[in-house]
Amino acid sequence: MTATRAAASGPLQGVRIIDLTQYVLGPYATQTLGDLGADVIKIEEPSGDRQRGQGKAPHSQTMGPLFVALNRNKRSVAIDLKSEAGKRTLQKIVRSGDVFIHNMRPEAMRRLGFSYQDVAAIKPDIIYVEAVGYGSGGPYNGRQAFDDLIQAASGACDLLPLYDGDPALRPLPSIIADKTCGLFAVIATLAALQHKARTGEGQFVEVPMLETFTGFIQAEHVWGKTYPDLPGKFGHPTTITPHRRPYKTKDGYLVVLPASREGSVKFLELGGIPNAYESERFLSAADGKARVNVYYDMMREAAATHTTEEWMALCAEHHIPAMRANEMSTLFEDPHLKSVGFFETREIAGEGRYVAMRPGLKFSRTPCSIRLDPPAIGAHTDEILAE
Repeated sequence: MTATRAAASGPLQGVRIIDLTQYVLGPYATQTLGDLGADVIKIEEPSGDRQRGQGKAPHSQTMGPLFVALNRNKRSVAIDLKSEAGKRTLQKIVRSGDVFIHNMRPEAMRRLGFSYQDVAAIKPDIIYVEAVGYGSGGPYNGRQAFDDLIQAASGACDLLPLYDGDPALRPLPSIIADKTCGLFAVIATLAALQHKARTGEGQFVEVPMLETFTGFIQAEHVWGKTYPDLPGKFGHPTTITPHRRPYKTKDGYLVVLPASREGSVKFLELGGIPNAYESERFLSAADGKARVNVYYDMMREAAATHTTEEWMALCAEHHIPAMRANEMSTLFEDPHLKSVGFFETREIAGEGRYVAMRPGLKFSRTPCSIRLDPPAIGAHTDEILAE
C-alpha cells in the first residue's frame, strides 16, 4: 500500500471505483465519490480524457481548467481498450473493483466488451452504473446527449423567457444538467453500495439524464399545471419574477429576503424610508401589481444608502435574511469562504499552482479531503497493476 493510499480517509474508504467517464457528468460524479474517500481508478485512452486539452494550462496541453476542476482524488491508468492487451488489463482491474461507472453509449460499451453482462461475468457482485442521455424504453434511448441537449428537452431553456420576457429559448449559463445528473449518479451509487452491504448483491444501475434532470429542474415549475383539471400556468411565481435579483449597495450588491412584513419595514426604515407601507407613494399605487413595483423600487433605493458590509451587520442585528452577492471577481475574497478555507492553492507536479475548491461536506469521524491532485495521463498505471 502506498503512502497516498494509507493516508486515505472519508466514509467510502475501502471502496474502489473503476471510472470510464469523460466530459463533465461522469468525472463530476467520480470526483465526488473520491472526495468521500473512494479509491477512484480513472481509465483513460493513451491520449487522455478529452477534457484535458480544453483551456490553457501553464506547461502542458493535458491539464486544462475544467479537467483540473473535475479530476482530483483519482489515479490514472492509460489503456488502449481497442487492443486485446488493453481489454485484458481492464478485466484484471475490474476484478478488484466495487463499482464500474461509465457515461458512454451502451452500444459502444458492448462493442468494447464491457457491457453489464460482460463485467458481471468477471465480477458477479459488481455495481455497474451507466449514465445515459435517455432512459431505456423510450424512443430517444441510445441517442447522444450533451448538457445543452438535455436542457432543451427538459424545458430548462424555457425558464429564462419566464423570467425576463424575452421569448427566445436559451440554456441556463451553467453545465447544470451534467452536474446535476452527476450527483444523481453519486446518489444511485451510494444506494447500490448500501444494498450490496446488506445482501452481497451487485446490480445494474441506469442514470438517465433527461428523466433525472427534468424532475430536478421542473420540481417547482410545473406549479399551476400540477392539477390538470384546474386552470394554471407553468412557472413558480417567486422564482420567475423579474424583481428576483440583487440590489445595488454603495459599493457592491446585496440580496435581501425579509421573512415578514415587519422585516421589510425595518429594512426600509434602516435605508431611510420610514413607514413605507403607509407612505403616499405606496398607498396611491393604482393596483396590487403597481404596489409590488413601488415596494421593489423602495427596496432598491434603501439598499443604495449603505455599503454591503454595513448592510450585512445591520441585517444580522435585526434578523433580516440577507447576504452579499459576490461578483465573480470578488468570490475569492468572500470572508466566509476565506475563513473555512474553501479555495485552496495547491500544486500539480510539473504544472504549477492551481486553485482547488475543497469538498463542502463534513464528517466528524471520516473527514473528506483532497488526497490527490489531478493526475497526469497514466500516472498510476504501474502502481495499480502492481497492486
